Order: sequence, then structure tokens, then C-alpha cells
Amino acid sequence: MAATAAFWCVYANPFEDGNGRIHRCLIHHIHAVAGYTPPGLVFPISAAILRNIARYRAVLESHSRLLLPFIDWGATAKKNIEVLNDTADYYRYFDATAHAECLYDCVEQTIREDLPNEVAFLQAYGHFIVGVNRIVDTPDRLIDLVHGFLRQGEGRLSSRARRRGFAKLSDDEAR
Repeated sequence: MAATAAFWCVYANPFEDGNGRIHRCLIHHIHAVAGYTPPGLVFPISAAILRNIARYRAVLESHSRLLLPFIDWGATAKKNIEVLNDTADYYRYFDATAHAECLYDCVEQTIREDLPNEVAFLQAYGHFIVGVNRIVDTPDRLIDLVHGFLRQGEGRLSSRARRRGFAKLSDDEAR
């Protein structure tokens, strides 16, 4: 059901903007209502979709490419597309098997890879905060900044980062 509702939103494109966000919101909502996710958990399905973007696009095109010859459309003044004929039945009763399989694989990747990675990241970040604060009481925004620089530098502060925000650190502290 999540695949049918969510992909319908992408195909029907009912809003001028935000259809992709609503697509992902429908995925989350339907899984939550069905009890497939714990209350309050919104899992990062977008990351899995992005990793599988070629397959995702192919699934979208598997249905829409077949319909193009039957859709009369024109450009609007805002450079959008306006459908000029009745196309509701094309979307009301479409075969969403490929869509459901693609979504299933994305949900599985999210559960098996993204959620554990996110938990590991948050645990490591929590340890990082505690470790920094053991050395010196530091505001959260500065901890976020140094953490970001260290991630970019694969564990080391670049000379630019040292000059700009962390010039007061000794060489030993910067290591």
C-alpha cells in the first residue's frame, strides 16, 4: 500500500512543489499506521532511494513511459506542465509490483544499513562530546564545528581549520 500511495503522488504530481517530500512522508506515514515502525521513528528512506536512484528512476519510467502517448499536455505560464485530458484511470489502477519491490529493497537497506550506521554515529558522537568536555568545557556549536572539521580531515584538523577557528590549540592538542 505504501508503494501505491507514494508513487501515485509522484505520478499525479498534485502540487507545484514538494511532491517528492510528500512521497517520502506517505511512505513513513503508511508504515507507521500499519505498525511497521516503532512510534516516533522516521527512518531515513531518502538515503536508500538516493543510493538506488537509477533503479528508482527506471521504476518510475516503467509506468510513465508507457503512458506518454496517451497524455495531452501543454506548458503553463509558470513553465510547468498542465495535463489537458482525463488521465485518472492510468494512475488509479496501475501495476505497482516493481514499485513495491523497489520500495521493499530501500526499506530493507534502511533497516539493515542506515539505522545501525546512524546509531553508531550518534554513539560515537556522544563519546566525542564527553571526551572533549573532559579536556575543556566547550560550547555545543564549537564541538559541532571541530567534529565536522575532523570528519573532513579524516581525524586531523587541517592547517586552515587550525588558523581560522582553532589557532589557540597547541600542536599536541590539535593531534
